[in-house]
Amino acid sequence: MKVQFTIGVFGIIFNEKQEILLCHRRDFDLWNLPGGGLENGETPWEGTIREVKEETGLDVEIINLTGIYNKPGKNALSFSFICEVIAGQIILNDEADKIEYFSLEKLPKNTVPKQVERIKDAFENHKYVVLKNQTGESTMELLKRGKL
Repeated sequence: MKVQFTIGVFGIIFNEKQEILLCHRRDFDLWNLPGGGLENGETPWEGTIREVKEETGLDVEIINLTGIYNKPGKNALSFSFICEVIAGQIILNDEADKIEYFSLEKLPKNTVPKQVERIKDAFENHKYVVLKNQTGESTMELLKRGKL
């Protein structure tokens, strides 16, 4: 039987103060990196560029891959890329009702935990691609239990 994976792609965008861009979701009270699911026929870097544009209004170019994350037992992989803004302006949309930059020390408490880990990896591992299994409860499980 052929194993099917879902593939997530996320842009890590820093401003001049080394703050990270996050989007506040309309469907849940959560902050996350701009990104989403890879579409059929896309490369991870093409999907990241598309997702960032859809969720923020910003045009970006990929600078480098910072991490590949596996969620054991879920058949899910996520790619994180450092991106540089090359055009556009932040525009709220159907997916995000707030889009803001945050310092690492002041990330909102309701930021998706696995994405917080990816953000920290991007800050700490500038020279290497992080390859990591991400375990623990899902964001939805944490929400249901009132932990986010």
